[in-house]
Amino acid sequence: MKDVVITIRSAQNYHGGENDCIEFTTDGKYSFGKSGAAFSYQESALTGLEGTKTTFLIRPESITINREGKLTSRMVFEEGKKHRFLYQTPYGAATMGLETHFIRSALNEQGGELEILYSTDLEHNPIGKNNFLITIREQKGTM
Repeated sequence: MKDVVITIRSAQNYHGGENDCIEFTTDGKYSFGKSGAAFSYQESALTGLEGTKTTFLIRPESITINREGKLTSRMVFEEGKKHRFLYQTPYGAATMGLETHFIRSALNEQGGELEILYSTDLEHNPIGKNNFLITIREQKGTM
């Protein structure tokens, strides 16, 4: 794992017309190999998930996001497929669904970009569409 700088732009278009967008940059860890890529970072107060470690596992057929800590979840993204997962917070748990519409991965040994477009629902009620655009670059001074 190498030290990297991760920039995440997350846009949500909620069912009913409301939109929300956050962008943040954080330090993280990254690895790239024959089977795919992985990166992780600590969430902050900006995302509302402070005290949670987020890990992305990127494989040719899927992307998995694992969150552990204050919030626990395991989200699986496969283009054209719908998955359900348990979203556990300090306030309780709920079953959520996500349907992946589009995945673009342009990652290599140095980093790159990852984009995911997906829809979410809570207990089968539509919430909205989401888009992650993630850029990973090596920290200056690292090899």
